[in-house]
Amino acid sequence: MGVLADAALGAGGQVVGVIPQPLVDREVAHTGLTELRVTDSMHERKALMAELADAFVALPGGFGTLDEFAEILTWTQLGFQRKPCGLLNVAGFFDPLLTFFDHAAAEGFVRPGHRRLVTVDTDPARLFDTLAESAP
Repeated sequence: MGVLADAALGAGGQVVGVIPQPLVDREVAHTGLTELRVTDSMHERKALMAELADAFVALPGGFGTLDEFAEILTWTQLGFQRKPCGLLNVAGFFDPLLTFFDHAAAEGFVRPGHRRLVTVDTDPARLFDTLAESAP
């Protein structure tokens, strides 16, 4: 996340970070951001990020990425939020996850309309354009 934040800042962008206090206590928070918001918990962090975001895009990552994307996708499915969700599928990273989504839909665990809530592209600009034009 720090590399992405630094790249955005280096390109003249603004970056708002949201981190729970326990992580600030354990790690060094990025102090060079445009704004850093500290929450009491991960739950508050996710809620604040959902409030601040215009859309949600997951890049290749680990358990935290999967957790946060799955939660916001679930919120979208349940109608708790109506902002678009996308995956930047760099070098096919998300192919196995997309196969799982398709399998879950084929088995009846995910409705076809809900499966279509995930926008996927390999090109960042194209993904952002598609998300800007869509609403779940």
